[in-house]
Formats: sequence, C-alpha cells, structure tokens
Amino acid sequence: MTFYVVARLDQLPEDRGTRVQVGTEAVLLIRTGNQVQAYQADCPHAGAPLEQGAVYQGQLICPWHKGAFACDSGQLCEPPPLANLKRYRVDIRHDDRVWVADQPMADPVVPRPADPRRFVVIGAGAAGAAAVATLRAEGLGNNLTWIDKEVQPAYDRTALSKYVLAGEMPPSEVPPLLEPEFYREADVQLLQAEVLRLDPGRRQILLADGQCLDYDAALLATGAEPRLPAIEGADLPGVFMLRSRADAARLLEQARPGKRVAIIGDSFIGLEAASALRKRGLMVHLIGRHQVPLQRQLGERIGSAVRALHEQHGVIYYAGCEARALVGEGQVQQVVLDNDQRIAVDLVLFGTGVSPATTFVEGLELAEDGSLKADASLAVADGLWAAGDIVSYPCDGRSQRIEHWRVAQQQGRLAACNMLGEQLSFSVVPFFWTYFYDQTFEVLGHARRWNQIVFEGEPEQYRFIALLCFNEQVESVVACEYPRAMAVLSQRMQRPLSRSEALELIQRTPE
Repeated sequence: MTFYVVARLDQLPEDRGTRVQVGTEAVLLIRTGNQVQAYQADCPHAGAPLEQGAVYQGQLICPWHKGAFACDSGQLCEPPPLANLKRYRVDIRHDDRVWVADQPMADPVVPRPADPRRFVVIGAGAAGAAAVATLRAEGLGNNLTWIDKEVQPAYDRTALSKYVLAGEMPPSEVPPLLEPEFYREADVQLLQAEVLRLDPGRRQILLADGQCLDYDAALLATGAEPRLPAIEGADLPGVFMLRSRADAARLLEQARPGKRVAIIGDSFIGLEAASALRKRGLMVHLIGRHQVPLQRQLGERIGSAVRALHEQHGVIYYAGCEARALVGEGQVQQVVLDNDQRIAVDLVLFGTGVSPATTFVEGLELAEDGSLKADASLAVADGLWAAGDIVSYPCDGRSQRIEHWRVAQQQGRLAACNMLGEQLSFSVVPFFWTYFYDQTFEVLGHARRWNQIVFEGEPEQYRFIALLCFNEQVESVVACEYPRAMAVLSQRMQRPLSRSEALELIQRTPE
C-alpha cells in the first residue's frame, strides 16, 4: 500500500466531494471540518460521478438517482445502490496536506448472533434484491431462501424502456442489481421456481414443482404484472407488453428501423418507450387518453413540454382518445380508435399500467386495486411482510400504493430490518426519474394536492426546477438539469418544507 499526496485541506469544499487520482484509483474526498474521508469516486449503482452530487446533513447524495451514503463511514443510507462505498485510508500531516492510500480498506466484519429462524424472500425485482442485500449484510445466510421464477433474476428493469428498446443496450447486458461477487460470496439459497400458493396462517409456501417450504419470516416482493386491456385483437401476433428482458427481446426481434409501432398509453413507460423506439428509427404513434400527458403528476406546463419534446422528435401523438380494437390478418395491422380513426401499424406496445401480483396469497384482504394492505411496518400478517408494487401502506391518514423503483427498494430494506426484529415505520419522500431523448426529468415527492407551481427556469427549454405547492407548503419538486439541488432536496424534504426555504436552498446550491 502506497500513500499519495492529493490536496491541501483548504482546497476541499464541505458541500460536495472532490475527485482525485490516487495511483490508478479514482477517489472522492469528503471534508468535514478538519477531518477528511476518502471513498470510491463513482456510485456503485450506475457509476455516477459522486463529486457532482451534494453533501448535506452528514450524507453524500448521488447526483443521478439520489442514493445516499453516510459521510463518516461510507455506509449505504438510501438506495438504489445496494452496497457501501469502498473506503481508503487518509492521513493529514502537519502541513495540512492530505495523503491517501492507493488500496481500499477491508470491510469490517460485524458478528451477528446466530438466528435459527427460516427466512424467505419471494421476488427478485427491486424490493426483493434490496431485502436480500440487507439481510445478507446483517449476517443472514444459510437460513435464507430467495425465490424467483426468472432464470436470471435481479436486474435493473428500468433500463428496458429507456435503453434496451433504443438499441443502446442488449437485453442480456441489462445491469444486475447485485454484483457477481454477491452470488459468489453469499450462502443464500436461490430457487428458480413459481409460487402457487402462500398460506400466511400456516406460514407455508407451495411451489409449482410440488415443494412445500415453511418459514418463520417471509417477504412478498413479487411486483406487478402488465395490464392488458380487454379490447378486441389484443391477442394478435405483433402485440407486446414490456415487463422483462424476455419481453424486450421478443419486441426487438420485430422492431426494426422503419417499422410502424403504436404505443397505447401515455404513462411514463409508454413515453419512455416512444422515445427509445424513435431513437431506434421506428415510426411511432402514441395514443393517450389525456390531452396533456402526466398533467396530474407534473402539471400542465411540464406535461405540455414533455409532449412537445416527443413531437419535435417525430412522434405522432393522438391525444384524448383510446384504442377500441386491434385488427389484422394473422398479424396486427391496424389500431382502431374510439373516434373511428384507423392507424396502420406493424407492431403494438401496450403501456397501460400494471396490476399487483398477489393472486397466490390466501386468506388476506386485498385493497380495491388488488394490492396487499400493510401497516406502517409493511407487515401484512404475522411473520409476513410485503414491499414494492404489491403493497398499500398508510401515509398521512390514508392508504397509498406507489409504483416507483426506488420506493420498492426502500421498502425492501425497511421490511428486511423489521424481519430481523426492528420496529421501523415506512415514511419516505418518493423519488423517480424518467428519460426522453437524452433529457432526464426528476421528481421528488408524491403530490396529492397542489394549487400553484413556482418555476425556476423554463420547462420549454428543458432546464428548470418546479415547486408544486399547496399554499406555502412544497408537496413535490420536478426538475430537469438540476441534479445537485434535487440531491439536497431529496434529504431536506424528509421534513415539511416551505416554498421560500426551498427557493433559498436551490439558489444556495450551484450546479
């Protein structure tokens, strides 16, 4: 191990990290007063340059997806990353020069008392992978079973509509949620299997191959399934839904440049798919029931800017209508709208939402949308928890279900802690991001009510930050090209935030 001098103490700001090169290693320095910590410079989730993020209230926040790490230890605080930061030794010598070692430190081993209970996690999407990583980090191993029906589970499903359909990433190269080292080192029992029935009363799980598993603590993280509308012709060849690598691969076999595709649904997934397939060179028809997409979530002005962005890139937009039927001889050939207009197509992709995958669970009351009703700890029965798209949980005096990737990961982590005996309540500020034509839109919060929007910048120029407020209270924030301000706000919004304080924070956080 060799130490290199990389900076003077007075050269290091305290509101962000500083990237330096230590031999062959890219390292991030975090200064707190006269103390300096050194960590890997790129986020372990997607490789974001962490110096472009922010340091706020003792946490280092990733600029891209708002993962958070403790400044004093590098430990993971918030996903989407599922691993701690690698840490490097630092020596500040008498001349205030900062010296850093060129090899990361070994991870500390924290012994945990043996736990004889049998743990099961069902589902290997965002919530399931986060739960397993958390349980494994706490020393749980050979009494943990992880069940999923996919051959290659635990991958970043968000890449499918953003990058895979655009041809920028093969389906087989979608990033895994857990690094290969996890599987080599972990003693978790992995089962590729389909769950036919779960009996919470008996704490038993029946698999399709006839195997029956008993559990002491289990997590349901089966996610949701694409919802196919009940319209004529939906079963024709050439009609697709998008939920898995296999779905993407089947679609790409036919989605060749020059083909005509109709995307039914102006949800985030539908809009992302439209952007990706236009990049791939297809002629895209987007059919949405709303005049302005995403107006309920983002407001009319931002929604109009999103629609304009798609139209500028050649998407043919059919607003305020729905598909009534799909017709064709042996292959879908036309989409018939409810206004009797007909669109000639070669392919159809449904982006019309999902339904919770809960039909195998016995004896539990379901919410109206088919989700499992959980308490604040995400428990749905004794010894049974749920996380992700399948769960409704109490928030602000009402039950809500949020279909966000990062929320699912946060729920998986919290549920895992509660499976181990903690008594945590789930209460976070949701964050998600979407991506069209190289423009990233970020959203913080889940505004159920708002009566004004305050803008910094111009949505039509795709550089702005917008505060969705109910009177003076910030309910949600939407931004494009404001990653550091959104990083700070992702933590500050854990407490009530006024419009004036939010604006002050934005102005104090240069990009």
